[in-house]
Amino acid sequence: MMLRVKFTKENYLKYISHLDLMRLFQRTFRRGNIPIKYSEGFNPQPKLSIANPLALGIESVEEYMDIDLYEKISIAEFIKRMNEELPDGIRIVNAKYVQDKRSVSSLIGWSYYKIKFEANKLNNKEELVTIIENWLKKDEIIIKKIKRKRGKITEKDQNIKSFIGNIVIEDFYNKDVIHSEQIITINCLLKSGDHGNLKPIDFIKAMEDYMKIGINFDTIDIKRLQLLAEEKGRIISPM
Repeated sequence: MMLRVKFTKENYLKYISHLDLMRLFQRTFRRGNIPIKYSEGFNPQPKLSIANPLALGIESVEEYMDIDLYEKISIAEFIKRMNEELPDGIRIVNAKYVQDKRSVSSLIGWSYYKIKFEANKLNNKEELVTIIENWLKKDEIIIKKIKRKRGKITEKDQNIKSFIGNIVIEDFYNKDVIHSEQIITINCLLKSGDHGNLKPIDFIKAMEDYMKIGINFDTIDIKRLQLLAEEKGRIISPM
């Protein structure tokens, strides 16, 4: 039976890799006595799948994984056992048994991010709104994609216009009265998953390439707020 699990990845744990996260969950399943199925063969592994893994340094308040259990336990008991063993920063916030045979990884189509950064070439919020509106009206938004395969590096253009769902300016204020930097927070919906994926850092680079607003890349802070599925043109929760 398949259990779909929603969890967080915050604070210092944003710096652990996807592989280390998988190992962390494996240890937690053992310590919490979770009845998870294992693969067959010489090196059995627990049957779990994490959707759209985060890049290092990105926090999230909504991640998903599917785990295959050989015995049903209550949702409340599962959450209790897991959170007793997990470190602060990774919390199980919800879980649900699902009948759908499709994996959560195959369902994910979009990610909703909060991105905070400093910029030094803007006068006010209205100016940024106008620049963003003009950017999104372009027929194409091109980025360079670099691929490394068998020791060879290739570069090609990719049009990411359809990978940007929306951009909302959440906050805009001056850093202080002396410096000219503005602290900006935007929320944006970006394509994710098997049918196209736009990394938030590539999105920010594309913004700066067009807008020339003086983004300080050392100040960028990214948090994923939601992972979303797309079904018949509607964007919905995968839970």
